[in-house]
Amino acid sequence: MTNQDLLKAIQNFGSPLYVYDTSIMKSQYKRLQDAFKKVTNVKIHYAVKALSNISVLKYLHSLGAGMDTVSIQEVQLAIEAGVPVEDIIYTPNGVSMTEIEEAASLGVQINIDNLSILEQFGTKHPATPVCIRINPHVMAGGHTNISVGHIDSKFGISIHQLPHIKRIVENTGMLINGIHMHTGSDILDVDVFLYASEILFKAAKQFDKLEFIDFGSGFKVPYKEGDIETNVEEFGEKLSQRFNEFCQDYGSELTLAFEPGKFLVSEAGKFLVQVNVVKQTTSTVFAQVDSGFNHFIRPMLYGSQHHISNISNPEGRERFYTVTGYICETDTFANNRRISEIREGDILSFRNAGAYCFTMSSNYNSRFCPAEVLYYDGDTHLIRERETFEDLIKNQKVLSF
Repeated sequence: MTNQDLLKAIQNFGSPLYVYDTSIMKSQYKRLQDAFKKVTNVKIHYAVKALSNISVLKYLHSLGAGMDTVSIQEVQLAIEAGVPVEDIIYTPNGVSMTEIEEAASLGVQINIDNLSILEQFGTKHPATPVCIRINPHVMAGGHTNISVGHIDSKFGISIHQLPHIKRIVENTGMLINGIHMHTGSDILDVDVFLYASEILFKAAKQFDKLEFIDFGSGFKVPYKEGDIETNVEEFGEKLSQRFNEFCQDYGSELTLAFEPGKFLVSEAGKFLVQVNVVKQTTSTVFAQVDSGFNHFIRPMLYGSQHHISNISNPEGRERFYTVTGYICETDTFANNRRISEIREGDILSFRNAGAYCFTMSSNYNSRFCPAEVLYYDGDTHLIRERETFEDLIKNQKVLSF
C-alpha cells in the first residue's frame, strides 16, 4: 500500500481508520512455511485474538491457516468464517467447564491448562481427544505482561506437575493427542525458545498417542527502524532438525504446530488518524488527533513504540511532536517524536497496527469504534462499518423514573 492508497481510503471511509494489507499477511505466512519446509507435517493456527475480523480470518484460512481460539466466541467467529472445526484449536484460560464442553460439542480440538479441569473433563468425556498446555517456566523476553511462560504465570500446567497429569490421564483413561506450550510474545533469543522446546519434547515422551506438538508462537516483529526481530529462518532450521529427530525416536510422524498472531498481521496493519489541533506550549508541540487509547491502547498499556508518519505531508521539515488523543485521560501515543511537519487536518499513519489494536478498542468516553478496511487485489474493501450512536445504545434498557 502506498501513501496515496491510504489517503484514498480515508477519503472513502473517514477517520480514524484501520487498514490491513493482505499482501503482507501472505508474505509473512509464506515466510513461516518456508522456515519449516524440512518438516513433513506443519500446521499454522492463526491466533484469532490478534485481529478477529471475519474477513481477515477467511483470508488467512484461504492461505491454509487453521485458527487458534481462546474463547467460545472466537470459536464461533472461526466457524462463521468457514474454517472447518478440525482446523480449530481452543485454548482457554480460567473459563468454566460449561464453556469447554460447549466447544468440545462443536468438534474443535480442546487444549486444557488446568489440573482440575483436566480431571473433570477426562472423567466426563474420556473419549474426547485433549491437548495439554504445559508451562515450561521459561521467560520468553519482552514486556512482563506478554511473557506467559514464567513460573508465576497463570497459564499452563507446570512442567513440575507432570506426575499429576499422568495420574489423571491413567485414572480417567482419557486420550491425550497433543502437547502444547506458549512462552509469551517477543521472543528475542532463538536458543531460549529451543531450550523450552526441549522441555516440551521430554514431556511429550510421556504420552504414546500424540498426533501433534504445538510450540505456540510469540515471534517478535520490528516496530521501529533498526528494531530487532525473531530470526524465524534460523529458528526453523534448528527446530526442524530437532523435531524430525524427535519424531524418529518417537516412532511416529507428528505434526509440528504453531499459533502466530502478531507475526502474521502486525506489520500488515496501519491506523490512520486526522490531526484536530496543533497545540504549542512553553516546552512541547502537541499534535492532537481524532482518536485515543480507546482505539489504540498499546502505547499506554505496554509502552510499545509505533512508528508514526505524516502521510499527507511526507516531505515536510521534521520537527519534534508529542502525539496525543482526544480522550479525557492521558492518552499519549508518542513523546517528542521526529515527524514531518504536522498541520491541522493532516493524516498520520501508525505502523504495526494489525495485531492487538482494533481488538482491544473500546467505547470509553462514549466514542465510536472505528471502521476497518482490507486492502486486497489492489483495492480497499470495507470489512467493518464505523459505529454509530445507535450501536452505542442498542443494548441499553432505559428505565422510567
